[in-house]
Amino acid sequence: MHAWRALFTEVLAARGIALPYTDEDYFLYLDGKKRYDGVGAMLASRGIELPWGSADDPSSADTVCGLGNRKNDVFSRIIDEEGIAPYPGSLALLDRLTAEGKPMAIVSSSKNAEKVLVGAGVRERFPVVVDGELATREHLAGKPAGDMFVYAADALGVAPADAVVFEDALSGVAAGRAGGFGLVIGVDRGVGEAALRKAGADVVIEDLAVFLGGAR
Repeated sequence: MHAWRALFTEVLAARGIALPYTDEDYFLYLDGKKRYDGVGAMLASRGIELPWGSADDPSSADTVCGLGNRKNDVFSRIIDEEGIAPYPGSLALLDRLTAEGKPMAIVSSSKNAEKVLVGAGVRERFPVVVDGELATREHLAGKPAGDMFVYAADALGVAPADAVVFEDALSGVAAGRAGGFGLVIGVDRGVGEAALRKAGADVVIEDLAVFLGGAR
Protein backbone atom coordinates (compact mmCIF):
# COMPACT_ATOMS: atom_id res chain seq x y z
CA MET A 1 0.00 0.00 0.00
CA HIS A 2 2.87 2.32 0.87
CA ALA A 3 4.52 1.86 -2.54
CA TRP A 4 1.31 2.31 -4.52
CA ARG A 5 0.45 5.44 -2.56
CA ALA A 6 3.86 6.94 -3.26
CA LEU A 7 3.57 6.20 -6.98
CA PHE A 8 0.05 7.41 -7.67
CA THR A 9 0.22 10.46 -5.44
CA GLU A 10 3.03 11.63 -7.70
CA VAL A 11 1.41 10.48 -10.95
CA LEU A 12 -1.95 12.16 -10.29
CA ALA A 13 -0.36 15.37 -9.07
CA ALA A 14 1.85 15.56 -12.17
CA ARG A 15 -1.24 15.30 -14.38
CA GLY A 16 -3.23 17.85 -12.41
CA ILE A 17 -5.89 15.31 -11.41
CA ALA A 18 -8.10 16.90 -8.76
CA LEU A 19 -9.27 13.63 -7.18
CA PRO A 20 -6.37 12.45 -5.01
CA TYR A 21 -5.25 8.88 -4.48
CA THR A 22 -6.73 7.20 -1.39
CA ASP A 23 -6.61 3.84 0.36
CA GLU A 24 -10.02 3.10 -1.17
CA ASP A 25 -8.36 3.21 -4.60
CA TYR A 26 -5.92 0.55 -3.43
CA PHE A 27 -8.71 -1.81 -2.36
CA LEU A 28 -10.82 -1.17 -5.46
CA TYR A 29 -8.24 -1.21 -8.24
CA LEU A 30 -4.92 -2.61 -7.06
CA ASP A 31 -5.17 -5.05 -4.18
CA GLY A 32 -4.55 -8.66 -5.23
CA LYS A 33 -4.19 -7.94 -8.93
CA LYS A 34 -1.22 -8.41 -11.20
CA ARG A 35 0.87 -5.25 -11.18
CA TYR A 36 0.17 -4.00 -14.70
CA ASP A 37 -3.52 -4.89 -14.52
CA GLY A 38 -3.75 -2.85 -11.34
CA VAL A 39 -2.01 0.13 -12.92
CA GLY A 40 -4.37 0.00 -15.88
CA ALA A 41 -7.44 -0.16 -13.63
CA MET A 42 -6.23 2.71 -11.46
CA LEU A 43 -5.47 4.94 -14.44
CA ALA A 44 -8.86 4.18 -15.99
CA SER A 45 -10.55 5.25 -12.75
CA ARG A 46 -9.18 8.75 -13.36
CA GLY A 47 -9.77 8.76 -17.10
CA ILE A 48 -6.07 8.50 -17.91
CA GLU A 49 -5.18 6.62 -21.09
CA LEU A 50 -1.62 5.43 -21.63
CA PRO A 51 -0.11 2.88 -24.01
CA TRP A 52 0.37 -0.50 -22.38
CA GLY A 53 4.04 -0.82 -23.29
CA SER A 54 6.00 -3.94 -22.39
CA ALA A 55 7.48 -5.54 -19.27
CA ASP A 56 10.98 -4.34 -20.16
CA ASP A 57 9.96 -0.67 -20.30
CA PRO A 58 12.21 1.53 -18.13
CA SER A 59 10.68 3.04 -15.00
CA SER A 60 10.76 6.43 -16.69
CA ALA A 61 8.48 5.29 -19.53
CA ASP A 62 5.04 6.92 -19.63
CA THR A 63 3.28 3.58 -20.16
CA VAL A 64 1.25 1.23 -18.00
CA CYS A 65 4.20 -1.12 -17.75
CA GLY A 66 6.60 1.74 -17.12
CA LEU A 67 4.52 2.93 -14.18
CA GLY A 68 4.26 -0.61 -12.88
CA ASN A 69 8.03 -0.94 -13.02
CA ARG A 70 8.38 2.42 -11.26
CA LYS A 71 6.16 1.16 -8.47
CA ASN A 72 8.38 -1.90 -8.18
CA ASP A 73 11.44 0.33 -7.76
CA VAL A 74 9.65 2.16 -4.93
CA PHE A 75 8.60 -1.13 -3.37
CA SER A 76 12.12 -2.56 -3.47
CA ARG A 77 13.51 0.59 -1.89
CA ILE A 78 10.95 0.45 0.92
CA ILE A 79 11.72 -3.22 1.62
CA ASP A 80 15.47 -2.51 1.67
CA GLU A 81 15.19 0.60 3.84
CA GLU A 82 12.32 -0.26 6.17
CA GLY A 83 12.12 -4.06 6.12
CA ILE A 84 8.94 -6.05 6.63
CA ALA A 85 7.39 -7.94 9.54
CA PRO A 86 4.57 -10.49 9.50
CA TYR A 87 1.38 -9.86 11.46
CA PRO A 88 1.85 -11.57 14.87
CA GLY A 89 -1.51 -13.35 14.59
CA SER A 90 -0.61 -14.73 11.18
CA LEU A 91 2.75 -15.96 12.45
CA ALA A 92 1.14 -17.63 15.46
CA LEU A 93 -1.36 -19.44 13.23
CA LEU A 94 1.46 -20.58 10.94
CA ASP A 95 3.20 -22.02 14.02
CA ARG A 96 0.10 -24.00 14.95
CA LEU A 97 -0.62 -25.27 11.44
CA THR A 98 3.02 -26.26 10.97
CA ALA A 99 2.96 -28.17 14.25
CA GLU A 100 -0.20 -29.98 13.12
CA GLY A 101 1.38 -30.91 9.80
CA LYS A 102 -1.10 -28.98 7.67
CA PRO A 103 0.16 -28.36 4.10
CA MET A 104 0.20 -24.66 3.24
CA ALA A 105 0.81 -22.63 0.11
CA ILE A 106 1.15 -18.96 -0.73
CA VAL A 107 -0.88 -17.62 -3.66
CA SER A 108 0.05 -14.08 -4.64
CA SER A 109 -0.35 -12.09 -7.83
CA SER A 110 2.81 -10.19 -6.94
CA LYS A 111 6.11 -10.89 -8.63
CA ASN A 112 7.71 -9.74 -5.37
CA ALA A 113 6.23 -12.54 -3.27
CA GLU A 114 9.54 -14.36 -2.83
CA LYS A 115 11.28 -11.17 -1.68
CA VAL A 116 8.50 -10.44 0.82
CA LEU A 117 8.47 -13.97 2.22
CA VAL A 118 12.24 -14.04 2.60
CA GLY A 119 12.25 -10.56 4.13
CA ALA A 120 9.62 -11.61 6.64
CA GLY A 121 11.55 -14.77 7.53
CA VAL A 122 8.75 -17.19 6.60
CA ARG A 123 9.70 -18.50 3.16
CA GLU A 124 10.73 -21.93 4.42
CA ARG A 125 7.26 -22.55 5.84
CA PHE A 126 5.68 -22.87 2.40
CA PRO A 127 6.64 -25.74 0.07
CA VAL A 128 4.45 -24.21 -2.63
CA VAL A 129 4.50 -20.55 -3.72
CA VAL A 130 2.31 -19.61 -6.66
CA ASP A 131 3.18 -16.01 -7.49
CA GLY A 132 3.09 -13.61 -10.39
CA GLU A 133 6.28 -15.04 -11.86
CA LEU A 134 4.94 -18.59 -11.89
CA ALA A 135 1.55 -17.45 -13.19
CA THR A 136 3.28 -15.82 -16.15
CA ARG A 137 5.36 -18.92 -16.90
CA GLU A 138 2.41 -21.29 -16.60
CA HIS A 139 -0.07 -18.95 -18.33
CA LEU A 140 -2.38 -18.92 -15.33
CA ALA A 141 -5.16 -16.35 -15.24
CA GLY A 142 -4.76 -13.93 -12.34
CA LYS A 143 -7.24 -13.20 -9.59
CA PRO A 144 -10.27 -12.96 -9.55
CA ALA A 145 -10.03 -16.14 -11.66
CA GLY A 146 -9.50 -19.20 -9.47
CA ASP A 147 -6.65 -20.68 -11.53
CA MET A 148 -3.75 -19.75 -9.25
CA PHE A 149 -5.44 -21.16 -6.15
CA VAL A 150 -6.41 -24.37 -7.93
CA TYR A 151 -2.82 -24.76 -9.16
CA ALA A 152 -1.57 -24.39 -5.57
CA ALA A 153 -4.05 -26.96 -4.25
CA ASP A 154 -2.98 -29.42 -6.95
CA ALA A 155 0.67 -28.86 -6.02
CA LEU A 156 -0.14 -29.62 -2.37
CA GLY A 157 -2.05 -32.73 -3.39
CA VAL A 158 -5.40 -31.60 -1.99
CA ALA A 159 -8.76 -31.00 -3.61
CA PRO A 160 -9.98 -27.39 -3.56
CA ALA A 161 -13.16 -28.54 -1.81
CA ASP A 162 -10.98 -29.78 1.08
CA ALA A 163 -8.90 -26.61 1.34
CA VAL A 164 -9.28 -23.20 2.99
CA VAL A 165 -8.40 -19.87 1.40
CA PHE A 166 -7.35 -16.90 3.56
CA GLU A 167 -7.54 -13.62 1.64
CA ASP A 168 -7.60 -9.90 2.40
CA ALA A 169 -8.13 -8.75 -1.21
CA LEU A 170 -11.51 -8.63 -2.90
CA SER A 171 -10.06 -10.15 -6.06
CA GLY A 172 -8.49 -12.93 -3.98
CA VAL A 173 -11.72 -13.74 -2.17
CA ALA A 174 -13.49 -13.89 -5.52
CA ALA A 175 -10.74 -16.19 -6.81
CA GLY A 176 -11.16 -18.56 -3.88
CA ARG A 177 -14.88 -18.71 -4.52
CA ALA A 178 -14.37 -19.20 -8.27
CA GLY A 179 -11.93 -22.04 -7.59
CA GLY A 180 -14.53 -24.03 -5.66
CA PHE A 181 -12.72 -23.99 -2.31
CA GLY A 182 -14.41 -25.47 0.72
CA LEU A 183 -14.06 -22.35 2.86
CA VAL A 184 -13.06 -18.82 1.92
CA ILE A 185 -12.06 -16.64 4.85
CA GLY A 186 -11.86 -12.90 4.28
CA VAL A 187 -9.35 -11.02 6.43
CA ASP A 188 -10.46 -7.42 6.83
CA ARG A 189 -7.37 -5.22 6.64
CA GLY A 190 -9.45 -2.19 5.70
CA VAL A 191 -11.60 -3.12 2.72
CA GLY A 192 -14.64 -3.81 4.92
CA GLU A 193 -16.64 -6.85 5.97
CA ALA A 194 -19.57 -6.17 3.64
CA ALA A 195 -17.31 -5.92 0.58
CA LEU A 196 -15.49 -9.15 1.46
CA ARG A 197 -18.76 -11.02 1.93
CA LYS A 198 -20.11 -9.65 -1.34
CA ALA A 199 -16.95 -10.88 -3.09
CA GLY A 200 -17.60 -14.39 -1.79
CA ALA A 201 -16.16 -14.75 1.72
CA ASP A 202 -17.92 -17.33 3.90
CA VAL A 203 -16.44 -15.83 7.06
CA VAL A 204 -14.80 -12.46 7.74
CA ILE A 205 -12.26 -11.91 10.51
CA GLU A 206 -10.02 -9.01 11.51
CA ASP A 207 -6.89 -11.02 12.24
CA LEU A 208 -5.78 -14.64 12.00
CA ALA A 209 -5.22 -14.62 15.76
CA VAL A 210 -8.97 -15.22 16.06
CA PHE A 211 -8.21 -18.91 15.60
CA LEU A 212 -5.95 -18.78 18.64
CA GLY A 213 -8.44 -16.90 20.81
CA GLY A 214 -6.58 -13.61 20.39
CA ALA A 215 -8.92 -11.46 18.29
CA ARG A 216 -12.53 -11.12 17.15
